[in-house]
Amino acid sequence: QVQLVESGGGLVQAGGSLRLSCAASGSIFRVNRMGWYRQAPGNKRELVATITRGGSPNYADSVKGRFTISRDNAKNTVYLQMNSLNAEDTAIYYCTGTVQTGLVYEQDYWGQGTQVTVSS
Repeated sequence: QVQLVESGGGLVQAGGSLRLSCAASGSIFRVNRMGWYRQAPGNKRELVATITRGGSPNYADSVKGRFTISRDNAKNTVYLQMNSLNAEDTAIYYCTGTVQTGLVYEQDYWGQGTQVTVSS
């Protein structure tokens, strides 16, 4: 089995910063694309940022210039540095990874989520 475990959420004042981490573990051959999504109360889950194994990032327009996604392939870990946070960033943040458990088969896995709350 494969597990993704997030950490780093919490309460921060508007204008502040947080860094989220997500580590994949288990029967992993290789982790391909990794990313972060978020879901605020009453809203659908939305893309925040993704990153390929080679390090190419993709961001939602709402976070461009404020958030930075990065990864450490040796640790099967993805990070999300969040700066200039505002109240609209308040949500549960979920990590996702496309994991190969063998040479061919791959599957998307999700973490349990970590709460980020920005106070104004």
